[in-house]
Amino acid sequence: QVQVVESGGGLVQPGGSLRLYCAASGSLFSFNVMGWYRQVPGKQREFIAEITSGGRSSYSDSVKGRFFISGDGANNTMYMQMRSLKHEDTAVYYCYAKIDSDGIDYWGKGTLVTVSS
Repeated sequence: QVQVVESGGGLVQPGGSLRLYCAASGSLFSFNVMGWYRQVPGKQREFIAEITSGGRSSYSDSVKGRFFISGDGANNTMYMQMRSLKHEDTAVYYCYAKIDSDGIDYWGKGTLVTVSS
C-alpha cells in the first residue's frame, strides 16, 4: 500500500518562513513526480509546485520566487521551503506522488498552514 505523508504545517506570521516535508513509501517502483497542491474552503484546489525525479521543478505564478521545492527521488522524499508568506497562503497543503508505470496519483491527507499575526 502506497502512503504519502506530509508534515511541517503550522502557524506563522506574515513575512515569515515555513518548510513542508513529504515522504512517499510503499511502492516497488520509483516515483517520477512529486508536488504540492493547496486548498482553502470554498475554493478549488490550486497547483503550487512539482519536481521530477530528474530534478526539474515548476511553480505556479502565485508562489514563484517565494516557494522553493527540492526532492530526493531515490528516497521518495520532498521539501518545500516557503518564504515571504502572506495571509492568502493560508490553506491545507497536499502532497502528491506519481508513478508513470501505474498511472496513479497518490495523495497525502494534507497539512495546515496558517499565516496570521
